[in-house]
Parts: sequence; structure tokens; C-alpha cells
Amino acid sequence: MPRPPVYREIIRDIRTAIETGQLKPGERLPTIAQLCERYGASTTPVKYAMRLLEAEGLIETWQGKGMYVRRRTDDAEEITG
Repeated sequence: MPRPPVYREIIRDIRTAIETGQLKPGERLPTIAQLCERYGASTTPVKYAMRLLEAEGLIETWQGKGMYVRRRTDDAEEITG
């Protein structure tokens, strides 16, 4: 069976880590370079995967600061409420 596109593998792994609590809200994700090395991929599929995860609302990216697991809205309400 052929290997799925690497961007799908990255999305699946990060989504699973978030859903299982391995990655927690507010936690910083590995850098693009680290993900490239981990998956043996170029920056193009890694950046594409990150854009899709951001569009899903699972992560946030901050130019020059990194990528983070997005805090859920109800988490923020618990803190402020």
C-alpha cells in the first residue's frame, strides 16, 4: 500500500496528539524545520499541513513566535469567567 501524502500524515499525527492530550492548549508545536526533519519532507507539505490545521482551528501561528495548540473558547471562558 502506498504511503499517504506527507501533509496528511502530519495533520493526522498532530490532530491525534491534540485529541489525546499529548499536546495541550497553548503548547508550542515543533518548528517547520523540526517537522521537515521528523517527516523527511520539504517545507512545502509541512507548511500546507500547518495552514490546514490552522484553518480547522486546531492551531495558531504567530509570525516570529511559532505555532501553538489553540486554546478552546470554553477554556478561555473558564479562565476569565
